[in-house]
Amino acid sequence: MNYSEEYKRKLITADQAASLVKSGDWVQMGEFVQHPWDCDAALAKRKDELRDVKIRLTTLPVVPAVCKVDPERKHFIVNDWHFSGVSRKLMDQNLCSYIPFTYHEAGVLYQDYLDVDVSFQPVAPMDKNGYFNFSTSNSMASYSTKKTKKLVVEVNTSVPVCLGGTGEAVHISEVDYIVESSTNPKLMNLPSQPPTEVDKKIANYVMKEMSDGACLQLGIGAMPNTVGSLIVDSDLKDLGVHTEMLVDSFVDMYEAGKITGRRKTLDVGKMVYTFAMGTDKLYNFLDHNPACASYPVDYCNDPYIIGQNDNVVAINNALEVDLYGQVASEASAGRQISGTGGQLDYIIGAFRSKGGKPIIALSSTVTRPDGTMVSRITPALSPGTIVTVPRSIAAFIITEYGSFNLKGKTTWERAEGLINLAHPDLRDGLIKEAERMKIWLRSNKIA
Repeated sequence: MNYSEEYKRKLITADQAASLVKSGDWVQMGEFVQHPWDCDAALAKRKDELRDVKIRLTTLPVVPAVCKVDPERKHFIVNDWHFSGVSRKLMDQNLCSYIPFTYHEAGVLYQDYLDVDVSFQPVAPMDKNGYFNFSTSNSMASYSTKKTKKLVVEVNTSVPVCLGGTGEAVHISEVDYIVESSTNPKLMNLPSQPPTEVDKKIANYVMKEMSDGACLQLGIGAMPNTVGSLIVDSDLKDLGVHTEMLVDSFVDMYEAGKITGRRKTLDVGKMVYTFAMGTDKLYNFLDHNPACASYPVDYCNDPYIIGQNDNVVAINNALEVDLYGQVASEASAGRQISGTGGQLDYIIGAFRSKGGKPIIALSSTVTRPDGTMVSRITPALSPGTIVTVPRSIAAFIITEYGSFNLKGKTTWERAEGLINLAHPDLRDGLIKEAERMKIWLRSNKIA
């Protein structure tokens, strides 16, 4: 095959690509910071010709053009696998719906349960062997591009080429049409969040669960980045990485010589991830870097794969934890905040790991807009609050007041341990609720 000739033959405009979509179709439109800007804009221009076009995306980086032109949602129905701040705002306007799922099962979902009529897949430029790289968002791209009836790749010359792993690219022989970006936009840079004093205290407790050779999974946010900065300044060595999301703090740890991956069981020496979100520092680090290995999520997030590495330390955030040990990390009182994502995958996987530490880290309180301080350690979850990690699976809970491992603990032991993690001013009220719920013994002692 002459790849250059094949490329020219399949090259079309974004407007021509948008014309492939029919009313009632299911359309795939990128993931995370990989967004098909031109195809989105071209599809939006066809609003009045189309109805009931259903669109799947993942963690919206921007408000899609199809939402901007259709405030009544008559033409385009946008659905997100994992909510971002953009998704939440759109949901509040009834312009975006959440798709519940367990992240590592995505491959089976696309193969056996989902329809994809047209896929607008963002990619890096074709290489000399005819491959288009999925860049920072491997995740579910290999599934949706295999399942779709019509595959359109939108080429962006500004994105990094992220090496695999597996599933990190699609060959031109599998592509139906090619659209070249008109602007080649740089990837969105996520704003950094300076750590609070509470973040620092939580991170210090997390550090106590670390040891040489630990295999890390970190999420996004100020607290995980604080953990990364503490590791940079620590004596820890030979750390490994097997994480859902690659963030800037991994770059800092790698450049400080803390990450070598030498003690990993799988993918020795490789920083394994399924998608990356951060700043240009991260994106430049990833470009053609053989130290990093991008995998589809059915490998990266499979609890049985995760558990094959020793000493996996998985650190995730939550909205609240009730006294039974149920962890709510995605929705509160009926409002979708984020999604299940890979949290459940990594909590299970880290527990399966020899020496593993499945950690949920959260501040003990949150301050409402009216200034009221509310405990994030709650007697029970409020109606409409979704359980992300069941009490039977949750393990280490860490706040700025300490660490407690729920595994094997009775209901009254859990209540005591979790109340110890709550803000001191709010503990008496929690004790009264625990007594009412009959999960408190008079012999319980609160530190």
